[in-house]
Amino acid sequence: MTLSASSPADAVIADLTSLQREESRAGMARFGIETATALGISNAELRRIARAIKRDHDRALALWESGIREARLLASFTAEPKVLTVETARQWAGDFNSWEIVDSVADLFVGARLEGILIPEFAADEREFVRRSAFAMIAVSAVHLKDEPHDTILAWLPLVEAHAGDERNFVKKAVNWALRQIGKRNAYCHRPALSLAEALAARQDRSARWIGKDAVRELTSAAVLDRLKP
Repeated sequence: MTLSASSPADAVIADLTSLQREESRAGMARFGIETATALGISNAELRRIARAIKRDHDRALALWESGIREARLLASFTAEPKVLTVETARQWAGDFNSWEIVDSVADLFVGARLEGILIPEFAADEREFVRRSAFAMIAVSAVHLKDEPHDTILAWLPLVEAHAGDERNFVKKAVNWALRQIGKRNAYCHRPALSLAEALAARQDRSARWIGKDAVRELTSAAVLDRLKP
């Protein structure tokens, strides 16, 4: 089936279904990807489809509602950031069930410039994947919001400190990711991020200690220090 910008959601879903690969689903599960609704299509193939169908917000909403893993990834690739509402973001977050979906949608939420509202709200949420999304957005913001004042990015460090004790795997890894990305943003951000990483490394709780030690290891590496030299 040849898809285009005018293809409706049902045609896209039909095409996805025709591409399903049962053998690939097992491989996805080994990487911690939720496969209950997965078709086993690679992200590279999904990116190709996204380029063919282009952005269409209404279609993206319909793709998301299908519940299919690949359709939801396509929704995150092809939704219109400028018209994404906070209400839709909250609705999608309520459906989060996989780190892969979370991290993809985090790009969209930051592209829609909803991070200022959603990061503190989602960090306070006890649901594992909703909380992960807060720290994924921090990591994305640190990398992609290059024109944002650096102090705006540093203002998320207290959230990193507050939730470093969350032992849940997908939260812990996202908190670590956020801390490392803040520290690698530039020399100005590096110092306070490294200071927090060192403090976390000295804490008694295992999650904070792991987050801190791993971040210290990267933020003091020769590659990072060389890149941050003036």
